[in-house]
Amino acid sequence: MLLNYQLKQAAKHEPANKNEIIFIIHGLFGSLSNLSGLAKELQANFDVILVDVRNHGQSPRSRSMTYPEMAEDIFELADSLGIEKISVVGHSMGGKIAMTCALLQPQRIKNLIVADIAPVAYGDRHSDVFTGLQSVSLLQAKNRTEAEKILAGYVETPEVRQFLLKSYQRGDDGFDFVYNVDNLHHNYHLISGWPAIEGEYTDSTLFIKGERSDYINEKSMESVMTLFPNARLKIINDTGHWLHAEKAKTFNRLVVNFFA
Repeated sequence: MLLNYQLKQAAKHEPANKNEIIFIIHGLFGSLSNLSGLAKELQANFDVILVDVRNHGQSPRSRSMTYPEMAEDIFELADSLGIEKISVVGHSMGGKIAMTCALLQPQRIKNLIVADIAPVAYGDRHSDVFTGLQSVSLLQAKNRTEAEKILAGYVETPEVRQFLLKSYQRGDDGFDFVYNVDNLHHNYHLISGWPAIEGEYTDSTLFIKGERSDYINEKSMESVMTLFPNARLKIINDTGHWLHAEKAKTFNRLVVNFFA
């Protein structure tokens, strides 16, 4: 599947074989614009490619969303652009896609950064979100203001509602989400899970955790170190799962310094 993408070319452009190319992969309910601030920071020295993963943004829809399939989407895009080796930054679900890329084809991944997720299966954390999104669609909210009022009955945190509604956009037939809610709900057990992948990725790896988030804990770090034995962990104080938005300057600095 050929994904929709956006290329941010390095300001200091060098010959193609010398420029490190960084793919940035968003999380569940996101789009390529979510990490555009990070892309702008990296663009000073690197070519950056932001992607919409399948069933999100302007990328194709699919009833299937296994992590090996989504990793193959990344490699197919790289192949279409004539890129052999890439570095990958992924947040949440995007972090699982990035880890899968590194484990399935480690020879093609130069560096890896994973933001607030571990290579483990998680329980249901989004049932209220899905119910709220489905209600917005069912009631055919005419704009974001109406959609926000409906969603507030299911999602308590205003910041989360605003994030979800960034993708509620006007189209030819009125407002709708630019991610496919039904396909995401159908595949949620796979998205929240983790595939059985053998092997390990031994090159440079950075995991970044939000201090108040429980997506990475002592137990899940055991799985991290088994699959990524050269991984380092950085913790951003006083922030949760959306660390790239809550503490953008700190998050971006950690990523930039890692690549530098």
